Amino acid sequence: MFQKIVLAVDANELEEAKKLVNVAKTLGDTGAEFHVVTVVPDAGFALVGMALGPDHAEGVLQATTTQLENWANAVLGQGAHVHVSQGTVYDVVLKTAARIGADVIVVGAHRPELKDYLVGPNAARIVRHAPQSVFVAR
Repeated sequence: MFQKIVLAVDANELEEAKKLVNVAKTLGDTGAEFHVVTVVPDAGFALVGMALGPDHAEGVLQATTTQLENWANAVLGQGAHVHVSQGTVYDVVLKTAARIGADVIVVGAHRPELKDYLVGPNAARIVRHAPQSVFVAR
């Protein structure tokens, strides 16, 4: 069905993200390209970032990249592409999907809480703003 598939995962919830892999494999054509995207939160306040230093942010990005590459290779095979960025989750996922020309985005969602009805979770924002199909797996 699809050739370029983005899997938006939380690097802290990789066991749960295996559900997304099953969905993605079902949606993918033979030889489909899988792109695993995760977003590392920034330090928040500039003062905190200054206290931690630039090496801390780079170290977190590198450690997350290594962790995600190992996971992606184990569950998707050696050909999986890994994208680790800092920023807003939905924004990074949408920009990555646009940059690579993704056919579909696969994203997980948790049970909504009251705050999600008021603000909206990342999955809902991705669904609302993505020009391609989005599959949401609970």
